[in-house]
Amino acid sequence: MLELKNLRREFPAGEGTIAVLKSIDLQINAGEMVAIVGQSGSGKSTLMNILGCLDKPTHGSYQVNGRETGQLEPDELAQLRREYFGFIFQRYHLLSDLTAQGNVEVPAIYAGATTTERERRSLALLSRLGLGERTQHTPGKLSGGQQQRVSIARALMNGGQVILADEPTGALDSASGVEVMKILAELHAEGHTIILVTHDMTIAQHAQRIIELRDGEIISDRANPEPLGQPSAATAVHNPLDASDAADAPDINAPLSSRNGFAAAFDRFLEAFNMALLSMNAHRLRTFLTMLGIIIGIASVVSVVALGEGSRRTVLENISSIGTNTIDIRPGTGFGDRMASRIRTLVISDAEALAQQPYVDSVTPTVSSTATIRYGNVESAGQIQGVGEQSFQVRGMKLAQGSLFEQDAVRDRRQVAVIDDNARKTFFPDNPNPVGKVLFLGNVPVQVIGVLQPQTSSFGANSGNVMIYVPYTTVMSRMSGQNYLSTITVRISDSASSQAAEAGITQLLAQRHGRVDFFLMNSDTIRQTIESTTGTMTLLIASIAVISLVVGGIGVMNIMLVSVTERTSEIGVRMAVGARQGDIQQQFLIEAVLVCVLGGVIGIGTALGFGEVFGRFSQDFKLIFSMQSIVTAFACSSLIGIVFGFLPARSAAKLNPIDALSRN
Repeated sequence: MLELKNLRREFPAGEGTIAVLKSIDLQINAGEMVAIVGQSGSGKSTLMNILGCLDKPTHGSYQVNGRETGQLEPDELAQLRREYFGFIFQRYHLLSDLTAQGNVEVPAIYAGATTTERERRSLALLSRLGLGERTQHTPGKLSGGQQQRVSIARALMNGGQVILADEPTGALDSASGVEVMKILAELHAEGHTIILVTHDMTIAQHAQRIIELRDGEIISDRANPEPLGQPSAATAVHNPLDASDAADAPDINAPLSSRNGFAAAFDRFLEAFNMALLSMNAHRLRTFLTMLGIIIGIASVVSVVALGEGSRRTVLENISSIGTNTIDIRPGTGFGDRMASRIRTLVISDAEALAQQPYVDSVTPTVSSTATIRYGNVESAGQIQGVGEQSFQVRGMKLAQGSLFEQDAVRDRRQVAVIDDNARKTFFPDNPNPVGKVLFLGNVPVQVIGVLQPQTSSFGANSGNVMIYVPYTTVMSRMSGQNYLSTITVRISDSASSQAAEAGITQLLAQRHGRVDFFLMNSDTIRQTIESTTGTMTLLIASIAVISLVVGGIGVMNIMLVSVTERTSEIGVRMAVGARQGDIQQQFLIEAVLVCVLGGVIGIGTALGFGEVFGRFSQDFKLIFSMQSIVTAFACSSLIGIVFGFLPARSAAKLNPIDALSRN
């Protein structure tokens, strides 16, 4: 079954090497019980590691059932360990976070056994070994003898054709040692191949064959005609299941049926996921500190994006308050043109011509003037805006009291006015409803017919200045005496393109004036500029916040590397019972991703909580969270877990099984 030819194992020693095994030739047949003995340093443990495919020879050949192990990849060696070997270690090497049953089932998970088959087989094995009432106890709650029995049950879980026992009684008291040797003898009687590694000749006397090593060479290979404690097949321990259950009891000596494909891979994923949760729970403080960088980074990114979206919405609302998608037409070549006051070509007929265009929703001429405004014994300088009846629609102004003037008021040059909230507070501080009162604009009396709602926008607001809106015809005929307009404001139809409308206005007025003696101020352009600026600032700040994510990711990588170091022995145990490199890598990668995903969820929750608190203290500005930014942040946290968890996970998967087992 096992054959070694001219096998040699060397280890580095300073600048040279030292040979631990030298020219080993050995054959072990199926069903034998063999003891490998020798003093410390003789090479017996190294030989056992090679026999169990935990280590590879430097030179020579080792075959398992005719299969040359030196040419196998790591996952193929793991397959051999799953299918042929069961390990019983001196220090038990049980996984401390799993129950007795969970430890026994680990090899079957990697072998692809079904959940039902694993549970029945593990319970049957533990019951046979006298642990039927201790299946849900963790190793810390079991005695040394009980832990070694769990180790034996684990070795038998996948069938255990070859049981490799390294000093199986070395850490036990004499009574427990006797019990363990009795169990091994019974397993041998049932057909298992048993290989004992011990320095105790008393233990070796239980074997049918004793192989003695000295200085890495076999100095004796002899039969033991009278092995101790060997039961006959008739006296071998029976399965203590009730007779009523015997028909349903699994055959604990038969190899497990294994599955391939998605179902088996999913079981291994669940095992890795469960171990990741157990590890995180066992080191809660370290896990939280690892998450902290991710939490801060995700919370910062989500909050900054929400801040940028809130700023954008506020800008849009402010621009809407002075007229959504409006174009102001002013004389001159632009702001600062000193000759603009001499250009008087904007006239009422221009506004009327513009109102006929298909891309125009509404138009208002505007004539501006200033005057001393009086009511009773209250005087204040104010701005008089002569506007058309569509001005309030163009500007998006809302009425608080009274009414707005109509077209007939403009046509008849009526002396009526609509005042803003500043004017109401200035002239009528004690009168909540000033509709019907008369104001004097210089020497011209006007009757207040409406009051506008307060403007919340910083655009177009007058910083406390008084604004009075009267028909533009009244201002032109009764106050300023001019026959030209200060500005014309056009509101573009929602179905029209702002750029196309701007081009159409320029073409129409240029034809009417014979030249371009005006300039346009497009509120949509202002909005786009401010949105672009806001977006750039948001991106800049978000980029800074992303740095904290990267720092958090580096923290995850460092902690996971520490975790790999701390759990090296666990990795070795899993490899010994048949875990593939991909299984080990998956386990640590899942843990890294879980840390980052959980940190991302907490970070998102923190950002939402901050937004709620911020909203309670600020009535004028709110953080606007978008589902897209939240999903993106969540995806980023997952990606960080994968990217920064890959190196530690790969480092764990590349460990040599025997090196991992030898570390404490």
